Amino acid sequence: MSEPATESTADEQPPGRTRRRDLLRGLAAAGAAAGFAGAAGLAAGRATADDERRAAATPEDDADTVAQAAGRPDAVDAMGAHQAGIARPDTPQPHGLLLVLDLAAAPSPTAPFRDAVRALCARLGTAILDLTGERAAEAGLLDGPGDLTVTVGLGPRVIAAFGAGLPGAEPLPAFARDTAVPPERTGGDLLIAVYASDPNDVHRAASWLSERAAPDAVPRWSQRGFRAPGTGTIARNPLGFHDGVIVPQDAAEQDEHVWIADGPLAGGSICVVRRLRLDVAGFTAEPVERQEAVIGRQRNDGSPLSGGGPTGEVDLLAKTPDGQYVTPARSHVRAAHPSVTGSALMLRRGYAFDDGASDAGLLFVCFQRDLRTFVQTQFRLDEVDDLGEYVTPTGSATFLVLPGFDAGRPLGVTLP
Repeated sequence: MSEPATESTADEQPPGRTRRRDLLRGLAAAGAAAGFAGAAGLAAGRATADDERRAAATPEDDADTVAQAAGRPDAVDAMGAHQAGIARPDTPQPHGLLLVLDLAAAPSPTAPFRDAVRALCARLGTAILDLTGERAAEAGLLDGPGDLTVTVGLGPRVIAAFGAGLPGAEPLPAFARDTAVPPERTGGDLLIAVYASDPNDVHRAASWLSERAAPDAVPRWSQRGFRAPGTGTIARNPLGFHDGVIVPQDAAEQDEHVWIADGPLAGGSICVVRRLRLDVAGFTAEPVERQEAVIGRQRNDGSPLSGGGPTGEVDLLAKTPDGQYVTPARSHVRAAHPSVTGSALMLRRGYAFDDGASDAGLLFVCFQRDLRTFVQTQFRLDEVDDLGEYVTPTGSATFLVLPGFDAGRPLGVTLP
């Protein structure tokens, strides 16, 4: 695990690190580009109707009415037993940004370090409530927060300073195909994940949070993502297939598989982030039958090759008349199936990314109550998954997503 970066001068910076100002400037440019790209196809059709709605608004209209007139989605409450941005909203927002930072002070089991982390978390929680409440305009969200959510996690080195046996204190192991993951995209001390329907809101919120609540943290890496239309967790991934099918479907299953059940971090979750560069051209050049055999699902609607609808269970025992598995032995669906990996379910919140120059793919983000859920699954994929031929990991990290909070119960208050 790399040591955290130290502050650099305006002309010098450690290799593999990005100055905060340069990072936020890059995020601003990316946000503007994403906003223009996402809005271009809709602008002409919406301009007249939006202008008419805005013209009809009177000075007495409150912020909510103005936001509705501007087509803003409903707000997502930041408060609760669990942080927003995991299971809320049910269908993830189309734009996201993962901002990974290192703490300026090296993690240590001393009381001053632990107190500093608690204070950092409390500041972040307060800033999130401001962003999603009455102070949204101060951060540039002039029409209100919309469906903005912010999710905060702490890396293994930080959690280990509070107790080596705590959930989230264990780092990810190196997997078989991780040789292409650069050190600067491995691990990190602090995760700030921002999601919204408006890509500009994503950038503004991330910049405001970073500067206001974590000014001393050093940017390590970041990644913007976008998501295809879909319902619930199900959406087409960059390879053109439906993803996010086998996940905890309701609150009871989330309690069983996603949320830490007891102890001081109950209500939190273990997040794994994998930045996966995909060989989309190579995969889509394959015949459709080969693509479906690699995935284990029909390309047109996501149905299992063994039959049933798009959300139907895969029948791993089904065979052809000549005795071959209908779902191929090295298909992704079979390799990742919980009955094969011996693991629990994970809740996925995947986003595509496209940084140009053949650097595009999937930002795989999953949540589980135990890190072993992901680790067992990935070890199995390394062994028998034909999809791995088209996947190159270029980022890898895990974080303890803190339990939920509210105005009277600060974020991170339960850290022991």
